[in-house]
Amino acid sequence: PPHHFNSEAFLEGRGLITEGVAAIKANIRKENFKAARKTLGRVLHTIQDFYSHSNWVELGYTKPYVNLLRPDLPLENLAVNTSTCSDCANRKCPNQILPNILYEKKLTSGYMGIFSSQKPKKCSHGGESDLTSTTVPRGGISKDERRSDNKEFHDAAVNAAVAASLQLLEDIRLASGNHNFLMMGIARSSVVCFVIDTTGSMSDDIEAARTVMYKIIDSKKGTQDEPSEYILVPFNDPFGPMIRTTDAEKMKGEISKLKAAGGGDTPEMCLSGLQLALTGAPSSSNIYVFTDAIAKDIELKDTIIALMRSTKSTVSFFMTDASSRRRRSLTSSSFSDYKDLALASGGQAIQVSKPQLPQATDIILDTSTSALVTVLQQATVAEQETFPFVLDESLKNITIYITGTSLTFTLTNPAVSQTDTEAKGKLGTIHTVGNLRRIRLYADKQSGTWQINIKS
Repeated sequence: PPHHFNSEAFLEGRGLITEGVAAIKANIRKENFKAARKTLGRVLHTIQDFYSHSNWVELGYTKPYVNLLRPDLPLENLAVNTSTCSDCANRKCPNQILPNILYEKKLTSGYMGIFSSQKPKKCSHGGESDLTSTTVPRGGISKDERRSDNKEFHDAAVNAAVAASLQLLEDIRLASGNHNFLMMGIARSSVVCFVIDTTGSMSDDIEAARTVMYKIIDSKKGTQDEPSEYILVPFNDPFGPMIRTTDAEKMKGEISKLKAAGGGDTPEMCLSGLQLALTGAPSSSNIYVFTDAIAKDIELKDTIIALMRSTKSTVSFFMTDASSRRRRSLTSSSFSDYKDLALASGGQAIQVSKPQLPQATDIILDTSTSALVTVLQQATVAEQETFPFVLDESLKNITIYITGTSLTFTLTNPAVSQTDTEAKGKLGTIHTVGNLRRIRLYADKQSGTWQINIKS
């Protein structure tokens, strides 16, 4: 009842709101924005339910009840030890609140019974799932749904709930400041997370990742695409810790500390590091994994797929060839596992030589944007297949990624074609690195039905 202000649980419900708001402010101060967002959702639900489940608007009030945000103020005139509602046989009466309750401005809320129909001689919540609605006084005062018998009260409750929500958000904003308030999750920008192998042969890869991260920070600073948070998860054996910050310069400092050490002839704890990133980063994050080894902890593959689907985060893998280490001791995992994981999340699995890695990381600059739209993603094992897709004028900066080995392709718009051998053709520019073909379309060649024919 306190979470929904049912059954006259006013003091307990107010306690959930005030404690929740305090927790939100504390988490914002600690930059725990994900926890702040989740608590905000619960608190907003509770404060909005007050106006739907109580008789606040039936009493004639139109503005929010400020005492719900003020633990120092009393909750007065509660309808204690008194009947509150008249009986409603058809359970659809316009206003069941007793005249003396309305006259004395006494506050009550409906009782809700999912497993039992027992209640005091009080108002019910109402609805098919409320068993108390069949117990005298029958009916219900909930304004969750707009019906012909309650539309005026429903509309009034909606308006009061909206005003109360804005009041609560403004209270948090004033305490936290504009920047941190936006970082709690209203900002459009994405979160960028790096998961980096730090075993001995990774020194060149770490340097490339460092260069890319610096480039992202410097090129996006002050724009709408500036990441709202940076996360770094190094993994070796063991893996971690997770480092997260909204301060770009602080993340630069953490990246500068990365060093390659240890390792040997066995693959690394790649999926353990990725699991830590997926559980700690906010939903819809962009996660980039750098490694030169197949996964030692491949038993986590199904868990990783489940986490990617639940968090809707996009994971891309950059795997380089480790010439100094032979990876023949573990046959149960391969680069194909990284391809499976990337496809499940909407990301890419890119395999390059170590000198090529800086060229492949342009994909990070492409995809770490707040306005990214995936028009088409397909995978096939066929020797030849044609993939159609439609582009329109609303899309900008169209980029096509094709990954695979020993492949050729022809790209066709409604009138013109370009093959993989034309680095600068009629439709766009093609850049090849490792197993990746990156095609940037010209701005004036986008609108209409396209197709890619691929042979592999």
